Amino acid sequence: MHIVSVNTARAERVQIHGREVLTAIGKRPRDGAVAYARLGLEGDEQADLSVHGGQHKAVYAYPLEHYAFWRTVRAQARAGGWDDALQPPGSMGENLTLSGLTERELWIGDLLCFDDGGVLAVSEPRYPCFKFNAAMGFAKAAKLMVESGYCGVYLAVRNEGRVQAGDRFTLKPGPREVGLLEVFRSRTAGRSF
Repeated sequence: MHIVSVNTARAERVQIHGREVLTAIGKRPRDGAVAYARLGLEGDEQADLSVHGGQHKAVYAYPLEHYAFWRTVRAQARAGGWDDALQPPGSMGENLTLSGLTERELWIGDLLCFDDGGVLAVSEPRYPCFKFNAAMGFAKAAKLMVESGYCGVYLAVRNEGRVQAGDRFTLKPGPREVGLLEVFRSRTAGRSF
């Protein structure tokens, strides 16, 4: 398991369905090591702190393994070409693009442990919104995230550290009482997206 990319963005105003909104979903890869502390990565912002950020959602991680799925569904939705050059890691709004670890293997309280002593704790899944639909370029993206379970994971910072592309980490099991996808499915059941 390793970090493919470390991604940050500043919040900016964009037009979505004729209204101006603030968003930082357009994360871009950073070079070198990036420090992280209790409220997230250095140089990163969240636009709506009622649903993103804070101590329990300081860092958002997304598996690189799901990018092929999104390329396919975007093509089917005729949302335009989405290749690695046009949509680099970070395009899902994630701070950390991971390889070798998906939501199915995560439980609330599991720990991602880095060699420098940094520790990130699995806190909750991500829930999609209209900004995700806009970023993906088609109206059913949030619904597909719910149906697929390809939601990614929010992480709380247990021990501060620095992270960069290529860093390896180990997964230390937490209490293993509640699975990440179990929480995601229970909180999205019956909701329309």
